Amino acid sequence: MTPKGWDVKISDENFDEFSYEQADLVGITAYTPTANRAYEIAQKYKQKGIPVILGGIHASTCHEEAARKSDCIVIGEAESVWKQVISDFEAGQLKKIYHGQRLDLDKIPRPRRDLFHPKYPFASVQTSRGCPMDCDFCSVSVFNGKTYRQRPVEDVLDELEEIPQSNIIFVDDNIIGHGKKTEERAITLFRGMIDRGIKKHWWCFASLNFADNEEVLKYASASGCKMVFIGIEAEKTETLETINKKMNISRVTKYEEIFRKINKHGLAVMGGFIFGLDNDTPEDLKRRTDYMMNSGVNVIQITCLTPLPGTRLFTRLEKENRLIYKDFPGDWNRYDMTEVVFRPRLMSPEQLEDRVKECVQKVYSKENLRRLCADTLKCTKDSKTATWSCFANMTYKESFGHVNR
Repeated sequence: MTPKGWDVKISDENFDEFSYEQADLVGITAYTPTANRAYEIAQKYKQKGIPVILGGIHASTCHEEAARKSDCIVIGEAESVWKQVISDFEAGQLKKIYHGQRLDLDKIPRPRRDLFHPKYPFASVQTSRGCPMDCDFCSVSVFNGKTYRQRPVEDVLDELEEIPQSNIIFVDDNIIGHGKKTEERAITLFRGMIDRGIKKHWWCFASLNFADNEEVLKYASASGCKMVFIGIEAEKTETLETINKKMNISRVTKYEEIFRKINKHGLAVMGGFIFGLDNDTPEDLKRRTDYMMNSGVNVIQITCLTPLPGTRLFTRLEKENRLIYKDFPGDWNRYDMTEVVFRPRLMSPEQLEDRVKECVQKVYSKENLRRLCADTLKCTKDSKTATWSCFANMTYKESFGHVNR
C-alpha cells in the first residue's frame, strides 16, 4: 500500500541480523516476546533522527509502552490507515497515533512477495481474519476481532497462482471457520485449487469441526493438504471449561475418532496442548503427557499457558497478582510460551516447570519421535505427510532447547 515513488526494503531477522541502513522512514512490527528487540532497533533510528512507526499485535495491545519507544504507532490492522500515514509523513504532519479499522477483506491488497526473503521454504497466505470462539488465553479476537472475515475465493486463487514456492502455509487462525457457510467456502477454495491445477502442498490451522464434513477432508487432501493444526489444549471437560474452549468441550470424548478420520485422508494432525491451566495439578500433567503420546496426534506442540497482553487471561492474572515477571517491557522476552511466567493455582511454578521438562524430554525423545513418524506413515499412507510431521516435531523440540540442554 506504500505509494509509488517509495523504495521499500524488508529487513528480516529470521535470516539476517539487523544492521543499520539509511532510510527516510522505518516501520517495525513484533510479537510480544520480540518487542524489546523492536525497541532496540527503533532506538538506533531515533538516535539518527529518523522517524519510527511501531505496529502489529504487541504495539496495539501495549500502545502506551510502544508510543514511548517510537515516533508513531498504528493500533490495529494497518490497511485502512497506511496511505494516510504516508501522506501525513510527506506533509511533515505525522501523528503520534493512528487507529486502523477492520476492513472487509475484499479491500485488502496482496503482499509484495518480491520484498520477502527468498529462503522461505513455505509461502504464507491469509484467506480470513477474526475468530468468534474467544478463548480466554487467545489474542486473535483482541486484534482481529470476533467477526470471521473472508477474502473472496477467486482473489485467493489468483494469488496462489502467482506464488513460486511449492509449499504453502494458510496462516488463517481457522481456515474452516464456523458454520455451514464457511465450510462451503473452504470447499470452494480447495476445489478451486484443483480446478485451476494449482499444485501446492500445504498445511493450515483449524478447529475440530474440520473433520465434520467428508467433503472438506476429501477436497483438502486432493488440493495438496498434508497437515492441519488443531488446538486440543487438554483432554478433560472441566479443564477446557476454565479457558472457554467451547467447541472442544462438546467433542472431547471423540478426539481420537476425529484424528483417525483426518488421517484417513492422508493428513497429519498437529495437536496443540497447554500446561498450567487453572485446574491442572502435577498429577494431571503427568496424565496429559501420557495422553498426548497415546492420543493419536501425529505432531505434538507443547506450550506453557502464557498470559499475553490484551487477553482476559492476562487481565485476570494481573488482577490476582499471579504474574511472576512484570518488569515490562524488559520481561516480555520471557513471554514466549516455553517459560512459566505466572503462579499456577494448584501447584508451584517450580512444579509446573518440572512437569513441562519431564513432558518435553519424554515426548521429544528420539524413540518417541521415531514412533510418531512411523505411526504417521502407517495411518496416513503418505510419505510426504510423514516427512512433514517429523520435521514439525523436530521444530517444536528445538523451541524447548533450553529444557533439552
